[in-house]
Amino acid sequence: MLELALPNMHALAVMITIIFALVLFTRDNIPLETTSLVVLVMLATGFQIFPYEADGQVLAPSDFFLGFGNRALIAVSALMIVGQGLISTGALEPVGRLLARLWRRSPAFSLLLTLVLTAFLSAFINNTPIVVLMLPILIGVAVKTGISPSGTLIPMGLASIVGGMATTIGTSTNLLVVNVAADMGMDRFNMFDFIGPVMIAGLVAVLYLWLVAPRLVPERTPPIQRGVSRIYTAQIRLNDDSPVVGRSLAEAITRIGEKVKVETIQRGKGVFINPLPDVNLRAGDRIAISASQQNLREYARLLAGTLYSGEHAVDSSHPLSAQGQQIAEVAITPASRLNGVRIGNAGLMSRFNLRLLAFNRFEGMERRESPGLDETRLRTGDVLLVQSSLQHLAELKQSSDFLILDGSINLPMARKAPIALAVITGVVALAATRVVPIEISALLGCMVLILTGCLNWKDAMNALSTQVILIIVASLAMGMALLKTGGADYLANLFVYITFGAPPPVVLMSLMMMMAIMTNVVSNNAAAVIGTPIAIGIAQQLGLPLEPFVLAVLFGANLSFATPMAYQTNVLIMNAGGYKFGDFVRVGVPLTIITWLILSIVLIWAYGL
Repeated sequence: MLELALPNMHALAVMITIIFALVLFTRDNIPLETTSLVVLVMLATGFQIFPYEADGQVLAPSDFFLGFGNRALIAVSALMIVGQGLISTGALEPVGRLLARLWRRSPAFSLLLTLVLTAFLSAFINNTPIVVLMLPILIGVAVKTGISPSGTLIPMGLASIVGGMATTIGTSTNLLVVNVAADMGMDRFNMFDFIGPVMIAGLVAVLYLWLVAPRLVPERTPPIQRGVSRIYTAQIRLNDDSPVVGRSLAEAITRIGEKVKVETIQRGKGVFINPLPDVNLRAGDRIAISASQQNLREYARLLAGTLYSGEHAVDSSHPLSAQGQQIAEVAITPASRLNGVRIGNAGLMSRFNLRLLAFNRFEGMERRESPGLDETRLRTGDVLLVQSSLQHLAELKQSSDFLILDGSINLPMARKAPIALAVITGVVALAATRVVPIEISALLGCMVLILTGCLNWKDAMNALSTQVILIIVASLAMGMALLKTGGADYLANLFVYITFGAPPPVVLMSLMMMMAIMTNVVSNNAAAVIGTPIAIGIAQQLGLPLEPFVLAVLFGANLSFATPMAYQTNVLIMNAGGYKFGDFVRVGVPLTIITWLILSIVLIWAYGL
């Protein structure tokens, strides 16, 4: 039996810090970027107070910030911007329109084509833009045909994750594993070095998502189809016998008994008064209020007033009208400036011309009406049911702050879309042929998009995710601390100790499954960076090739199928389709097991373990 030496105090402290970080990563009420910042500060401060020296080299606290200049982070950030160029120019809109037309003719074939296209595109473009493209198409088709999108949205989202495993640039997780392994002395993987195992597993995964997964998901109703009353703006003219004449506006609102917001008070032709609580009301005043048709009529009755729409009293000849208005469902995107902003401070009406009707968040929160939500902070994936004009919704589709989910607005392909397509093709080609590394080709692509006007600096900066950047930097810092203090060697020895006597295939399969479990609970990037040095240590302890064990970490960290918090696109899909937490478990667990088995078998066979 092997003997297991205890780790040094610095390595033990780093492992405790990592466990603490992983626990914080699972807490929904703590932003991931906050946890990442706390971890960075803890590591830097701790090693400043308690210096660590090994083999004559001191681990400087400033070394923990080297992740901000790491080539993987530069590549990920540049690829986010390139992906935003495709969205901003509408370069992928023709694909969406083609799918929308095909869906009406053959839903089954269209689902298969959607899954294949999603997986293929995700191999070269970050998953999020692909899901952002596909969600409005699938929901729009569902709205127009009356067919529930329950059986299509989860399969599409999971197909994007499967496709993202195929190349070194498919996801930020892949880039991190490849770069960390190269930094540790391993030969760098080329772009398509592990596409073979993924294609084999992907074929089975797509068949499962096409034929089985839609039958596992109960029919769910997206928030937009749950029937929310349209909001009308109208005026209540106070009659001479109104009980609130001569009283303050605050007393009138109290009489209504609702949290009503008075927009204006008109007193005579062209004379408007600020709706302050202490304003004394007079006969003939017109109080402008926005509410549902039923509530407006009730307010008029309680105030003994006459309801006006425009210059006409509301009656059978002049009914309430919200002409040109449309109810739409929009989701907060990962790149949105509204992430972390309170609804009351978001300026939905003043900045975006959106009237909030209802709010939806999947984490145990039932659908709630807009009053009382002012203190709620918006997050990625939150769904807002809004009312606005078609023109404003069309303008909103070009914004990186919201994703319109009902698919009712089709914008023509922008004239600069061919440039954006040429840029992404060039970025992939230069990296695939090893003319330049991916971080350089991606930066070159960003420069071309900016100089040609495909993107402005505002959109480029909005494409960057603070959350992703900080998670990557914190993960790299934890991985470096684990490696430099000997913690990675200890964990590798512990893993070999536990699996002592087990055949190498069992060790590899156990490692991949451990990573798969971890990635569905914590950040996939954190799991990947921490797991890579451990995998290399295990391979060295066993005297086996490094590649299959590093790939086990890479594949395992990408098996983010079983929970909605495992990947940011899962959260978008959860809210867009009105899914429950258990729906992801029901579909994702079998897919995780299937993909894990196939990838493990292929790696074992390919490397002769």
